[in-house]
Amino acid sequence: MTMGADAEPLLEIDVSSLVAALAAPGAPRLVDMRTPAERALGMLPGALALPLDASPSALDAALPDPTTDVVLYCASGQRSAAAARALRERGHRRVRSLRGGLAAWRRAGLPVDTPATGESSLSHAELERYGRQLRLPEVGLDGQRRLRAARVLCIGAGGLGSPVLLYLAAAGVGRLGIVDDDVVELGNLHRQVVHATDRVGQPKADSAARTLRALNPEVEVTVHRLRLGIDDAPALFAAHDVIVDGSDNFATRYLVNDVALEKRRPFVTAAIQGFEGQVGVFDGAPCYRCLFPEAPPAGFAPSCDEAGVLGVLPGLLGLVQATEVLKLLLGVGESLRGRLLVVDALSMRFTELRVAADPECRCHGVASRSGMPGTAVAPGG
Repeated sequence: MTMGADAEPLLEIDVSSLVAALAAPGAPRLVDMRTPAERALGMLPGALALPLDASPSALDAALPDPTTDVVLYCASGQRSAAAARALRERGHRRVRSLRGGLAAWRRAGLPVDTPATGESSLSHAELERYGRQLRLPEVGLDGQRRLRAARVLCIGAGGLGSPVLLYLAAAGVGRLGIVDDDVVELGNLHRQVVHATDRVGQPKADSAARTLRALNPEVEVTVHRLRLGIDDAPALFAAHDVIVDGSDNFATRYLVNDVALEKRRPFVTAAIQGFEGQVGVFDGAPCYRCLFPEAPPAGFAPSCDEAGVLGVLPGLLGLVQATEVLKLLLGVGESLRGRLLVVDALSMRFTELRVAADPECRCHGVASRSGMPGTAVAPGG
């Protein structure tokens, strides 16, 4: 259909039409509506950077003439289309959005300008690998740099450690330490997904490191083939920023708690059994001993070997652990500190229980007793 002389121009322009328009006299002004992290992945040549959340005064200053022919673009065309509509409402009659955004431009094999890596201090490979994550305002370039500089120690490369390690490596946490003295068994593999069948009999720490290095070569993985003890824990904890507990016994859990308190390191813990699990973050008071002053009697909290466990359950709880670690490293959101998340997979119900510091706690004793209800489950998996 042919538009009349006074008809409003179409809101979108496709890639081929834009290429032709750019080659003709009076080429349109290109405006990139993405975040700085997205622009670090590449921009259309000659485009003006104008964030989507720019104020009206910034829009007017960047585009003072409402008769200027303007083409906006973003990653896929949705945000720029919304921005084009907003600019139309402000009187810009010749503004359009690039249909399909930069993704469509790239699919057509057309060139983009990529800034020097020094501008972001992330390599081009990192910018591409973490591109979707970089678009989050809570992450961005600064957050990704923080993740790359972070050091996380994971106690155990089993059911809980598997998803924690996989997703922290995928997210770009720069240095991961693995503590485990066990070997891969066939009976592990329904839940310990960082391992593979051809690695049965191999040390779990080595097997996990092999998987993580293949997943993300940018991450430095350090293996500690040992059972965590009081002789090793202080130095290991001091060398890391966050501790993840995926152990399978209460003695290790108490050791992690006590050394983490001494070294002022937050730790993220989870426990699983059958179809149920718990996740918590401890960083000072309240601590794990406020929740469980003493280990439960033998048989009260049977291990996974004794009671069994649904294979996906440690994956679910481990992913919550990994999420809490990333939030701590990025300094965003509200952590589970002072709260215990209880998961019942059979009913798919998530219950939150408050945890308060115990004034009689042997570690600190600084606040009121919690009177914490609930059932203890065996940690690890």
